[in-house]
Amino acid sequence: MMDELAQTIRLPGVGVPASLLSRPDVFGGIGQGDLRCGTLVIRAGRVERLDPDPDLGRPTRIVIPRLAEAHVHLDKCHSVERCTEVGGDLAAGIAAQLRDKALWTREDLRQRAGRGLAELIASGCGVVRTHVDWATGHGYPERPLAWDVLGELAEQVAPRGVTLQRAALTGIDEMADRARAEAVARTVAQTDGVLGSFLLQHSDRREGLRNLFALADRYGLALDFHVDEGLDPALDGIELIADVAAETRFEGPVLCGHACSLASREEADVARIGDKLAAAGIAVVALPATNLYLQGRRDGTPDRRGITRLHELAARGVGIVIGTDNVRDAFCPVGRHDPLHSLSLAVLAAHLDPPFGRHLPAITTTARRAMGLAPLHVDGAEVADLLCFEVPSLSGLIAGAAPPLSLDQTIGASHA
Repeated sequence: MMDELAQTIRLPGVGVPASLLSRPDVFGGIGQGDLRCGTLVIRAGRVERLDPDPDLGRPTRIVIPRLAEAHVHLDKCHSVERCTEVGGDLAAGIAAQLRDKALWTREDLRQRAGRGLAELIASGCGVVRTHVDWATGHGYPERPLAWDVLGELAEQVAPRGVTLQRAALTGIDEMADRARAEAVARTVAQTDGVLGSFLLQHSDRREGLRNLFALADRYGLALDFHVDEGLDPALDGIELIADVAAETRFEGPVLCGHACSLASREEADVARIGDKLAAAGIAVVALPATNLYLQGRRDGTPDRRGITRLHELAARGVGIVIGTDNVRDAFCPVGRHDPLHSLSLAVLAAHLDPPFGRHLPAITTTARRAMGLAPLHVDGAEVADLLCFEVPSLSGLIAGAAPPLSLDQTIGASHA
């Protein structure tokens, strides 16, 4: 295989989404909707161009970068069978999962989190960010056991070219205590993590945010927030985050998850908040599976989707990301560790209509940028960083009509 990669390889019948090319105007191929199609030319292990093939018709396979999962909870996943009283809103999920934490031993965490991570890698992920519950104060260790277990898993998958990021999930009211915030930030920085917090109707939110932004700036950390995970229009945490980011002139990456309350805000409010987020460079990750399950609870059938205002935020220039969130735990009793499955749910829940190429950056290039990583495009990429799906269309790809293959697997099979 290495001898082959040192040569020029031609792979026919390929479609590449134009949205996942850094230079679609010079990459070559023939345009078919939002795909560039032709024979993929690979030189010395890197994608060089697409040669046009007038006789191709529809492509037989689609090539994209490895996927980016920006928001999961590997410390909680695959615990639903032992959780009691599952079903309800966010508060019910928190209570049920808290009861399960008594069973979080090192071996339990390694088994469940390792299973979830293996599922994400099998789905095609090259980078994953998992949140880790991090309580501070009397009776709690300096850092959670799950943080160390996930750090061990990160080391195990790194030789396979997979990056596992850990984001500390603290309470924003606890972070208003400067000493507590300092202790968390210092440990996160020493262990290559991401600094994060949960904002809902907490007291001292502004002080907690100011501490986190200052500490992230001092230690060079990315920030990640769970915010406004509810449909009450009075929830205003995401605008507060944007305001503090502007006040502190923070230049690092900031990602905000959920932001469900924007679905209940007036159009003028959404436009104002969207402009603030865009100006501060803050991306928003929607989490359709968990929010469809938890939000809008009522007697009978729900009539609210619980998904943030993706179209409106995108129109204001906000980076949009799609994430998986909880999988088979007290917050979401079903689900799959698969960004394409999450995007498929978002297509239904948020009416993300065709052409589908414009939505793929939400689980690839835009997601990586929101995670503080350089975007990975098809053109110029190493073969090891690319996936191949044996499908002729993006609708088939997003629908899961074919499993992901590494591009080097496809090359090996076609040149056997």
